[in-house]
Amino acid sequence: MFNVSNTHMQVLRSIYIGQREVLGLEEENKSMVETRIQSLYQYINQDITLEAKLTEYNGFRGVLYAMRRVSSLLLMILLNGVAYCWSSSCFDHQENEGNLVFGSKFMVSMARLQQKVGKEIDKINVQPRILLHEFQQAKVAMEEMKVQLERIVVYGEVCEIQEKVEKLKSCFGLLKSGVENVIENVDDLFDEIVEGRNKILDMCSHK
Repeated sequence: MFNVSNTHMQVLRSIYIGQREVLGLEEENKSMVETRIQSLYQYINQDITLEAKLTEYNGFRGVLYAMRRVSSLLLMILLNGVAYCWSSSCFDHQENEGNLVFGSKFMVSMARLQQKVGKEIDKINVQPRILLHEFQQAKVAMEEMKVQLERIVVYGEVCEIQEKVEKLKSCFGLLKSGVENVIENVDDLFDEIVEGRNKILDMCSHK
């Protein structure tokens, strides 16, 4: 019985350590996002009429500006989704129906996307945190495992924990796959952005 209890204690300590590391990760991500996303937020929501001159030269500069603006919005959505999201207010934006840069459709489409993302965040109705689904599932599974082990170690209850162990292992596996998938998609996204900009620049350099 001592060996079993000792094993339970070791696992419980590991979970405590893991939960502290999760809190540290969330704080680190919060700091990173708050310092880096502010410039993106200001850039995306600036008065676009100030950049109207970028539609000159057959619109090539305007296209480059549009690509940069869209890329910034996608990056902001990505950071809020997988790094840290503290508020849907990052996506508060009034539609610029009267704006003529690229026609109103461009601005209205961006504004609608921002609003949709903000509404989805509001639907979740959570405290600021990392929103990645697999990460949240792993946190829940870890907490359930901790509660079960505490009942065994602290109160001496007889509990079956194998199911909790398997669930936690499964969540960690899904988290690993999810993170790897995000990394691959981010790499592809940036490759496509760079490729698109290079094509536009190449077009601008030839008469």
